Amino acid sequence: MTDIGLLGVQKTLTPVLKAKALDNRLPDPILGDTYAERVMRRLDPGYDRGRFGTSQLGLVAVVRSRAHDDWARGFLADHPDAVVLHLGCGLDARAHRLDPPPTVDWYDLDHPAVIELRRRLLPARDHCTLIGSDVTDLTWLERVPRGRPVLMVAEGLVPYLPEADVRRLLTGVVDAFPEGQIQLDTVPVWAWRFSRWDPTLRRYDARFHCGFDVPAALAAWHPRLEYVDEAPMYDAPVLMAKAPAGVRRVYRLLNLLPGMRRSTRIVRFRFRETPA
Repeated sequence: MTDIGLLGVQKTLTPVLKAKALDNRLPDPILGDTYAERVMRRLDPGYDRGRFGTSQLGLVAVVRSRAHDDWARGFLADHPDAVVLHLGCGLDARAHRLDPPPTVDWYDLDHPAVIELRRRLLPARDHCTLIGSDVTDLTWLERVPRGRPVLMVAEGLVPYLPEADVRRLLTGVVDAFPEGQIQLDTVPVWAWRFSRWDPTLRRYDARFHCGFDVPAALAAWHPRLEYVDEAPMYDAPVLMAKAPAGVRRVYRLLNLLPGMRRSTRIVRFRFRETPA
């Protein structure tokens, strides 16, 4: 594999990318990301071999990406002059999927090793800047233009950060821009505490560092921040409509377990300028 140099949580980009690659092979994909299939093949030529090589159980991660894409597409339609902060971008081709106009300045940010891999595996794009940095080192914000609407997308990122760092990140972005939309996903407290025993996370030497039972409460961290809504994930209509029958049965059973249906929350916040 080509992921030499990736450590711990950085390696979790692989199963998410694989899920998107396999989704693209469905007759009617949820996301339809041709880049994911191409990049996954280069990253691991044998990714779809073996007993579970073509399992579509990871489609729930694809649903999460679709929800973030739909929200982002709507925001950019209303704010064609926006700045996009795609944090913890991994090898996701969101800028290519959404294809924003050249009036949008897009920033893909992740650890330097991930960004280097991204340079090798994904094509460059005009008005899209790659930043290799720890997201919690907010000096990267100094490289981003201010005074314009901002869209911050943090997919699959927040649970891996300590709560204090999440708070600094959110409040720092709100303080830096006049208005914007913040999209993120969280896990509940029980999932955070259980993560040290989660077999998938243990495989990648990763674990969660925060959890929120009521993610809407994060809006209280800043007086300009307001909760908007949430998108479904494990019981999303698009999952139940497009996933193979066996996968749908698995998720219907999982959703019967207490807390499972909302074990990941895809959440949207907005903020506006304070009236003079």
